[in-house]
Amino acid sequence: MYSPPIELIKGEELPTSGRQGLDVAGECEGLKFEDLFDYDFADFKIYIDDDWATAEMDAGSFVNGSKSSVVRENLDGLFDGLSGGNNSWISTDERDAVRAIGPTCIGAMDTRIGIKEGVPHRGAPDWNNLSFVADGIGLDEVDLVPENHPEERTCQNLNAANGCKEVPVSISDDLQIMMFLADGESNNVRFDQLPNSGNSNFTLGLNVTNMSYAHLELNFPLKQGLRMANYSIQDTLTAADGTVTVTENTALTGPEALYLPDGRLRVNQVVTYAASEYPIQRDLFIDFTTMAPDTNEAPEWTSNAPEDGTVIPMLDGVNQVVSGQKTSTWATDDSGWGMDCTFAENGWSSTLDGDGNLNVQVQNSQATSSNAECYVTDPFGATTIDSRNWTFGQVFTSSAILSESGESIEFTLTPTGLVSEMAISAHAHQASAMGQMRTTTLAANAATLSLPLDGLSPGMVMVMGQAESSSMLNLDFMLNFGLQKASLPPLITVKKNLDAQNATWDASGFSFTLEGDVLDPDGEDVTLSLLICGYETNDFNRASGSGWDIDVNIVSCSSQNPPVTSYDVTITATDESGSVTTISVFVPDPYGTTDNTQITDSDSNEITEEGLPSVSMLSTLSVTLLGAVLVGRQRKD
Repeated sequence: MYSPPIELIKGEELPTSGRQGLDVAGECEGLKFEDLFDYDFADFKIYIDDDWATAEMDAGSFVNGSKSSVVRENLDGLFDGLSGGNNSWISTDERDAVRAIGPTCIGAMDTRIGIKEGVPHRGAPDWNNLSFVADGIGLDEVDLVPENHPEERTCQNLNAANGCKEVPVSISDDLQIMMFLADGESNNVRFDQLPNSGNSNFTLGLNVTNMSYAHLELNFPLKQGLRMANYSIQDTLTAADGTVTVTENTALTGPEALYLPDGRLRVNQVVTYAASEYPIQRDLFIDFTTMAPDTNEAPEWTSNAPEDGTVIPMLDGVNQVVSGQKTSTWATDDSGWGMDCTFAENGWSSTLDGDGNLNVQVQNSQATSSNAECYVTDPFGATTIDSRNWTFGQVFTSSAILSESGESIEFTLTPTGLVSEMAISAHAHQASAMGQMRTTTLAANAATLSLPLDGLSPGMVMVMGQAESSSMLNLDFMLNFGLQKASLPPLITVKKNLDAQNATWDASGFSFTLEGDVLDPDGEDVTLSLLICGYETNDFNRASGSGWDIDVNIVSCSSQNPPVTSYDVTITATDESGSVTTISVFVPDPYGTTDNTQITDSDSNEITEEGLPSVSMLSTLSVTLLGAVLVGRQRKD
């Protein structure tokens, strides 16, 4: 584990000489995460499992500017000898391959972490090294090949996939690399199981050489009394003549230990390593023990903790009854603290999880409430002198339906009697919107709140609210009754022009303009389409607000037989939920046959008193003019 770091200076290409094919494990064996993914900042989180033999490691690295070019060059170099590999261009094909074979590469790398039992250890003894498990590694990236980059081009190599794009490895766009536990796997790191399973002294060693700027988080299994006893940061320099100098580095901040509310120990460490410090090897040693400290103060309740007799309200089917944000203010202890509650009813129990949330489990019990006596305990077994007695249970049951109009939720609450009276406030809720708040007082009888759905989008709607009473903790609730707000169809209108017509014709006679307004009652975006003579278009101009207009070309109607002299236009408005409104608009051809004269005898050849030609003569003239217009249109077409 603590052999000198690989002779790979930042910015150099990965070794590829003599490669006959893609030997991922062989090329990556002995490398460190930083050798392949040179980052500006990284966050490593390690969770050691209860078996003290496996672990989960999550890593997120942020690569900026010139360092992103180094990472792209390193990854392109992995594919030397393959089509498109090591050609100074990083492609979407290579990106997909990195996601696929990256776990194999990381699986061959060194974790640079070791554990050794017994008295505190330093230097390079026979460490129990952690190793990666390739099958358990998930890998992803962001912007390794940025989309629509100015220097993007279609992949030039043979056998490139359809749609393959590539960019020069020299681009300096920021990127991210993420490693995590693969789906369906339980661990991605393993080591030889500690014989003592953490019950006695051990040292954790980490080689942090070349970690330019990183945060390390170590999470241990629940172990009574486990604590950090000491630490050391050592810099080792080997001179050209073989002389080894070990220096204690006191300039760097040491690790910080804290206890999670569920009793687990977490250690945080920030490490830095400047490029100018190479080839110094930097090691972090952390000593752990389960021996009790020389002195240990017992935890204490604070004034924020609920008083004796307080009701802790619960919801049916929900284990979490108090958030960690609230419980964190209930007690204090220098070493962290948890809570031990004994319930009067069989089948009832409680725990604080790692985030401090108070969870209550009820198994094989018909009781809807139970009294409990609770103490605060610390990791070394000390408890508060006094206890708190609380009552846990449901304070109401509830149901909800949509109103007949679909414009509100009818939310009904029935008290259980655990609390004599409480104030209820609730509203219809979605992730991005909330309806108007409604309130009521719930006492001996059921009450119903009508929760408006105004302003909410079509789709799933929850009920969110709070119950308050002087004898209980406030109860915040979010209830899912499987309710859906229906989508109302869009409203669309067509404006009349100054001549009271639906359309305004262009002077050429080959197109006309329609104008109007469209509005969705639910506030969703609306798309418009138009159909004329079997031809569909969505080339609408959408002004700010509800206005729209469109120029409609009638060329598609020219092949109709007989010729079209009036146009039936269909406009369709569709909102985001798929609700559709369709309207039909009649547009007469101004050059077509029109007859607004009141006729009593269609065969009359008489001249009117004003000396105008008879109706028959006007009809003949109209037909002649229409023929001329149609001939003119055909010539223009």
